[in-house]
Amino acid sequence: MIGRLFEYWTHRLLHRGGLRLAMSILVKDEADVIEDNIRYHSRVGVDCFVVMDNGSTDGTREILQRLSNEFDLHIIDQPDNKFQQSEWVTEMATYCKNTLKADLVINNDADEFWQPDNGVSLKSYLSIKDSVVTVKRYNTLLPQEARNENFDYCNSNTIIINGFKSGPKSKKTIETMLLNYPSPKTIINPHGLKEVKTGNHRASHINRIFNGRIENNIKIIHFPIRSYSQFKKRFKNRSHISQLNFYGLSDKTNYLNDKKTEENIKHIYESFILDTSIIAFLKQAGIAADHQNNIENIIK
Repeated sequence: MIGRLFEYWTHRLLHRGGLRLAMSILVKDEADVIEDNIRYHSRVGVDCFVVMDNGSTDGTREILQRLSNEFDLHIIDQPDNKFQQSEWVTEMATYCKNTLKADLVINNDADEFWQPDNGVSLKSYLSIKDSVVTVKRYNTLLPQEARNENFDYCNSNTIIINGFKSGPKSKKTIETMLLNYPSPKTIINPHGLKEVKTGNHRASHINRIFNGRIENNIKIIHFPIRSYSQFKKRFKNRSHISQLNFYGLSDKTNYLNDKKTEENIKHIYESFILDTSIIAFLKQAGIAADHQNNIENIIK
């Protein structure tokens, strides 16, 4: 405890110059989105990246290798199929501190885009004093265009702003998963960090009780379901069953085994696609709202 407290305050008091912001990402088979993610965040204030690849087979690893020649991007190969997320993300935070010399670290997923309200830099809302900064996430809804094979996730321009809150054991239909209130995510100071919790939703830090805070000028736009090919790949990927909790399927192993036919997976995917009239109703009720994510414009 004393050691972490000394580490935090020494770094804070002796810090000079601008804030160095790192991002950690744990990936497996995210070829459709990982390059956009890196390019986007490099343009809104992220200085360096560490990406842990958990055995991708869809070209993600090759994309990362190519991007490492363009950005300050470090790759850690993690072949273990037990998916120890908390342990691995905490390891990446330590890597960001020791190797990348980062002041703060965004604990990110490949399908999440952190958007500053000023449209310029995430650093505008961060400080060297921060220990744990909590940021709200917003799920995107799938429009009718998602039925097309070449659907671009960037065209998901409706977000849930007032989602439903429910306990982890509550009964939820697949169709309502996107309407749930998603847990927030964290930006952490690796100096004085104890642990990043599973899901990156919380973090234990020696100084959090004094200056942990919520930042409302940053929004995380979450694209958990994109194209059908991406959904099918994720659905069939047994090593990522723990990540399927968002779909309400993680505790239904028998359901997964029974439903892995092409027809049934397609049916489950299409159950997430909402009719235009339903989306209009959700907006009118104050549950959803339009949101221009500007991802394509920023990464050009």
